[in-house]
Amino acid sequence: MEPRARAGKNVGKETFNPKEIGNLLFAYGDVEKPLPETVRVADEIVTEFLEGVCFEASRHAQVAGRQKLKFDDFEFALRHSPAYLGKVRNMIDKRQHINKMRKTFNQDDDTLAKEAERAGKSGGGGGGGADDELLEGLSDEEDIAKPSVVGSMKGGGSKKKKRKREGAD
Repeated sequence: MEPRARAGKNVGKETFNPKEIGNLLFAYGDVEKPLPETVRVADEIVTEFLEGVCFEASRHAQVAGRQKLKFDDFEFALRHSPAYLGKVRNMIDKRQHINKMRKTFNQDDDTLAKEAERAGKSGGGGGGGADDELLEGLSDEEDIAKPSVVGSMKGGGSKKKKRKREGAD
């Protein structure tokens, strides 16, 4: 099936958010608030281009005997346009780099948490010296002795809050 025949069902309907298309046009030098007709035409052009690329990629996957699309299929579809192909490859490389860095960061974060947990167990509380200095002037007894007003002025609230207030008085 030809991609243009498939695109006919979406003609006149907006595929993308008009604000996003307007921002895209503004980024490429159009006025800040483009005409609705301009946004509609740009939406149709972008939609048709994406449908064409996806159709070519799906056809390549089908010829290769696969049902799922791979990056190679999109490379094949964009092989005649080196600018698009370079941008797509750059985007994929960046995404792989970000995923690799996230994985490294998460592993480092887990390792640090485990080390802190071990230090807390084996150190006997000696590892939190900076926290102890920050909490020196605060006392839990003062907070319990002077209950703060919780709830509305009408005296509403849960029974638990009322019991806590009664117990503190």
